[in-house]
Amino acid sequence: MVKSINTKVDLTVDATWFRGMPSYGKVMIGDKAFEFYNERNIGDFVQIPWDEITYVVADVRFRGKYIPRFEIRTRRSGNFIFASKDVKKTLRAIRNYVPAEHMRKSLSLWKGLIQNFQRSVKKITKKN
Repeated sequence: MVKSINTKVDLTVDATWFRGMPSYGKVMIGDKAFEFYNERNIGDFVQIPWDEITYVVADVRFRGKYIPRFEIRTRRSGNFIFASKDVKKTLRAIRNYVPAEHMRKSLSLWKGLIQNFQRSVKKITKKN
């Protein structure tokens, strides 16, 4: 069994960790770290200390009425994508430990397409 880093737990909620194949388990938000534990496979877990997190990016739809998933970006370990049963409550609990300037909304589909088009045009004009 994996030992938790947290000494005090603020929120525990059912969640999914997306990494190739989805992994179902529980997200635990505590005073020291963000933790995910798989329900069936004990060795399938992730513990992310708060000082390791650089940004939390939420995929916001319909002006905040629906948030399907969020991504945690870290300094050394990469990016982790999660969805939970109550994403708003999870993000509010994370907001207690991650500064507000490090919580972001992801780009909408339209803005992402425009940004990719602008990058492509910039690369083409730079080559000529």
